[in-house]
This record gives sequence, C-alpha cells and structure tokens, in this order.
Amino acid sequence: MDARLNLFGNPLLGTFLKHINSAGKAVTDSALPAATQELVKLRASQINGCGFCTDMHTKEAAKAGETSTRLNLVAVWREATVFTDAERAALELAEQGTRIADAAGGVTDEAWANAAKHYDEEQLAALVAIIAIINTYNRLNVIVQQPAGDYQPGQFG
Repeated sequence: MDARLNLFGNPLLGTFLKHINSAGKAVTDSALPAATQELVKLRASQINGCGFCTDMHTKEAAKAGETSTRLNLVAVWREATVFTDAERAALELAEQGTRIADAAGGVTDEAWANAAKHYDEEQLAALVAIIAIINTYNRLNVIVQQPAGDYQPGQFG
C-alpha cells in the first residue's frame, strides 16, 4: 500500500507539518504528563481510524515504559481498572473533543469539570492542544491513506 501523497516529500505539506510539529513541541514540553499525552494521542487515533498514528503512539508509549496491558485497554478505558482518575478524565476529554460532530454541544460541561479537577490551567491548555494536534495528524494520514506498521520509535526525532 502506498500513500496517495508523500506527506514527507511534498514541499507544501513539509512546511505545514513543520509548523504543526512546532506546536506539538510546546505540548510535549508542558507539565502534562508524557504518559497522559501518549494515551490521549492513542485514543484519538483509534477513534479516527488512523493506523499510522495508532502504530506510532503505541510504540512510542511502549518505548517510554507504558505497559502492554494499559496500551491494550485504551480503547475500552471505561471498563479498565488500570487508569488513574486523571487519565480517565483526559481520555474522556479526548473522546469528546475528537467526536465533536457526534454530539450536540461538543464537549460536555461535566467532562470539562472532571478534567479541571485533575489538571491545572496549563495542563488543560496542553490537553486541548494535543487533542487538536493529534486530530489534525489523524485526518492527514487517513485522507492520504498513510500505511501503518513500519514506524520505529524515535523515527521523527
């Protein structure tokens, strides 16, 4: 399977991705826990059917020490006992922020209030930003049918 467009070789997309990566660096460097960042990126990627990002963030999380049990249960986090209350709040926010079109009103006040119980304003800003960024990446990859399975941890820096 080949991608419809070369995301990494196309000059316009290369410039676009450079800017998205810069935005992502601000989140990576934030006080939002790295494990939470990867769980959120993985869950949004699963919802969006982005094989490339699901592959990437599963492998990056594993390399960073995430357990296979937790990674295998991200898709069913509501029924899993392996996530903290804070992680569960972040996963709920990620799901609602990813499925905006599926629910009138988008993210509920309850989901926001629950996240705000566990994260300060900077961390909430980082959560909102990482949800927006991963959804952008998911859409790019799904539209061009970016193949999944060959990602190597650290491949992009």
